[in-house]
Amino acid sequence: MLENQRILTALITPFTDKNEIDYLALDALTDRLIQEHSDGFVIGATTGESPTLTHDEKIELFNHFTTYVGNRAVVVANVGNNNTAESVNLAREVSAIAGITAVLAVNPYYSKPSQAGMKAHFIAIAEASAVPVMLYNIPGRTVVRLDNETLIELAKHPNIQGVKQCTTVSDLQYLVEHTDPDFAVYTGEDTQTLAALRVGARGVISVASHVYGNEMHDMITAAEHGEDQLADEKMARLAPRMDAFFAFPSPAPVKMVLAARGEIRNNLRLPMIPLTKNEAAEVNTILEAE
Repeated sequence: MLENQRILTALITPFTDKNEIDYLALDALTDRLIQEHSDGFVIGATTGESPTLTHDEKIELFNHFTTYVGNRAVVVANVGNNNTAESVNLAREVSAIAGITAVLAVNPYYSKPSQAGMKAHFIAIAEASAVPVMLYNIPGRTVVRLDNETLIELAKHPNIQGVKQCTTVSDLQYLVEHTDPDFAVYTGEDTQTLAALRVGARGVISVASHVYGNEMHDMITAAEHGEDQLADEKMARLAPRMDAFFAFPSPAPVKMVLAARGEIRNNLRLPMIPLTKNEAAEVNTILEAE
């Protein structure tokens, strides 16, 4: 499914002042990110403010995006929520769109299902989808977490071929060691990028790559060439900047930065709101530090 893709950008959704998806801004941003070493994109997910996108907006977004990107990058489209039937129907519909590499499905949130319930949820999605499924294990947002052993069992399903894992580096290592080599283990935590690669993870699904794609690419290249000290130095510089994008509810910090650069308008959909002046100053102080 995903072989040499180290950096997948968890893409924002730009909005116009009329609260509509800003496709002109999206296209220009996409072009830059591809030039700056984004190997692929996760679109319409948390960073893309998926809970506020309507069904029709998602389908239009995915159709537009895959057509625009073409074969320049892989595209993983988010289809998951805490309603299994709705997730299954969306997976079936989205996976039929030409150019979708895989679909992403998050742990069912709020309902707090059991391990068996989550396993059944993901299998139902996998059996409905015409493309591979990537699991999204982020207990910090969903409250529930897929245990490692449950995840390993799910990885045996022929159409579940990857995970965006937002827990610990030791979990990443365990999953790498106990799943098939073709199973794509990604960290969803920017600051884990180098450590994740060192334990055998495929790469990172990143927010920071909206701004630091070139620097992340250089760090990864150094690591792959065995230049450990250089990789460590580059990661040490990136880490606080990566953390800054999560100092306040994401994607408000990264949208603030992109808006300041003139690439998008600083618009979010409620309940997300732009940073205050003081919050923006706090983020910029970290990003601009020497």
